[in-house]
Amino acid sequence: MANKKEAVKLIKDKLNNKTFLTYKEIAEITGYHPKYILKLKKEVIDGTISLEHGNKNRVPANVMSEEEKEKIIALYKKSNVSIRKFCHFYNRRSYSCIYNLLKENGLI
Repeated sequence: MANKKEAVKLIKDKLNNKTFLTYKEIAEITGYHPKYILKLKKEVIDGTISLEHGNKNRVPANVMSEEEKEKIIALYKKSNVSIRKFCHFYNRRSYSCIYNLLKENGLI
């Protein structure tokens, strides 16, 4: 994120004729590809630049609801099979998802 801020600052300086750096040199300084620097330049000119990621503070689409967590825990407590067989039986979530849920609730 610091590189993007620096890149935007250098691009603004170049647009205001405060520096003689080329866009390729700005790319080398910040570690970005020259095409990305030109994309940032276009966003700066249009005024659509955003230094924050668009999905920040959003809940993931595949997050497990509390009801489903309780259902999985209740089903696993009633069963006496291995986690692998339980995951194959449940078949809606991955093994790692169910394993981590059971582990954080002290069932493993």
